Amino acid sequence: MGLFSYNIEKYSPKQLVIIPLVVLAISLVVLAYATATVGMPVKPGIDFSGGTAVNVITPDSSDQLRAVFADYPLVSISEGLNNGKFLTFAAMDDAKYQSLAKLVSEKYPNARIDQIGESFGKTLQDQAFFAMILAFIGMAIVVFLAFRTFVPSCAVVLSAFADMAMTAAMMNVVGIPLTLGTTAALLMLIGYSVDSDILLTTRVLKRQGKLNDKLTGAFHTGIIMTSTTLAAVVVLFVVSWLGQVQVVEEISAVLLIGLVFDIMNTWLTNVGILKWYVLKGGGK
Repeated sequence: MGLFSYNIEKYSPKQLVIIPLVVLAISLVVLAYATATVGMPVKPGIDFSGGTAVNVITPDSSDQLRAVFADYPLVSISEGLNNGKFLTFAAMDDAKYQSLAKLVSEKYPNARIDQIGESFGKTLQDQAFFAMILAFIGMAIVVFLAFRTFVPSCAVVLSAFADMAMTAAMMNVVGIPLTLGTTAALLMLIGYSVDSDILLTTRVLKRQGKLNDKLTGAFHTGIIMTSTTLAAVVVLFVVSWLGQVQVVEEISAVLLIGLVFDIMNTWLTNVGILKWYVLKGGGK
């Protein structure tokens, strides 16, 4: 049926969950290492760490710009349309910032300079962390109220946690910083994750029929939903990459990574736990 076949009848629950659990363990190690080295599970961008952003229209190449600002803590250079360049600098003292502002105004009179102080960045960081924790707790409460059974509810929450942890670890690997935009993308992943997990759990626990038939039916419905979202996110990523719209590119990249991990966690981790639960006598 369809382009994908899904027959896990010959696999035990332990075989289904082993690969996702190994990936989750590796992800947690990556996040722990990042926390120990940079102070956050994901390397923070200028939004959270503080710093200076410079928007400039210039034909100068990235190498030329790095030479011009060699004496300043230049972090990254992004290129946009019509010779647009977006430069980010790490936090610096007031004297250094004044020197940078003077150089920019002399070299690029039409440039725009935005500064985010370290204290303000720390405030944004705390607020973003609180928002993620609150969203996750709210999701968990709704899931437990919906199913009112411990093991299936824990499976949904575990899958959502794994999606976020694996995505955050991959952000470290590919070099996507944690910004306000990517934080929003991680929050969106909570919704995407529980969507397919709730579909799966509802089909298994609240419908009559053979377990494998219910799993197969849930898979075909769920994979169509996820594939549609994936296609839209891929288009968004390609368009933003071609147009050099960095914020949208990073958001779409995080969603793309998270959705791929969600397929694994839903149809291996969650299915493995549900299969074990039903075979042990839980559900109908």
